[in-house]
Amino acid sequence: MSGQLRDDGHDVGRYRARSLMKKAGVSVKRRKKFKRTTDSNHKHPVAPNLLDRQFDVERADAVWCADITYLWTVQGWLYLAVVLDLYSRKIVGWATSNRLTAPLVKNALSMAYWRRKPDKGVIHHSDRGSQYAGNDYQKLLGQYGMVCSMSRKGNCWDNAVVESFFHSLKTEWIADIVYKTRDEARADVINYIEMFYNSHRLHSFLGYKNPNAFENNFSLAEVA
Repeated sequence: MSGQLRDDGHDVGRYRARSLMKKAGVSVKRRKKFKRTTDSNHKHPVAPNLLDRQFDVERADAVWCADITYLWTVQGWLYLAVVLDLYSRKIVGWATSNRLTAPLVKNALSMAYWRRKPDKGVIHHSDRGSQYAGNDYQKLLGQYGMVCSMSRKGNCWDNAVVESFFHSLKTEWIADIVYKTRDEARADVINYIEMFYNSHRLHSFLGYKNPNAFENNFSLAEVA
């Protein structure tokens, strides 16, 4: 909150912001329990954990992290798969579906690849669920020249940055909203990703910049 106020031109520190929030009756939304989306009970090969929680990387398109979450609608579940660039915390690819299947994650990865067109050698980190470990997804990683890395079994902290994004989505944006349709949920999530999270949401890790601004600063520094 203090970072956003400073970005808006107000000289407000953390303690002052906390005091103002208390007076205004503003509080932090608490994390809710969520449905498990990872099925690691399969016979597909599992990649080693190359990332090993090294979440601080030096350049864009060096490490991508992928994961899946879900949203409830009156029509039923809507599943969301994302691909996040670990350097800038930017969501570079996403896809939604009413089914938790391999095409969901493949579509998110394809979007990320064709948007960014990275050089070969990108480390792709995910959990060891069947959607990511399956033959179709692994074939696509090979086609794009990416190196597969997977979290340890049952350890969500190995992919903590994407988990943090999902937490932000569900507490900052969705909160207690009940969507009537999957299309309504899909449109709202896309709006959050493209119009707020990537473009406006400040990250303390990025020096209180949004992902787009952080990447733009990196590009300008390279040119200089």
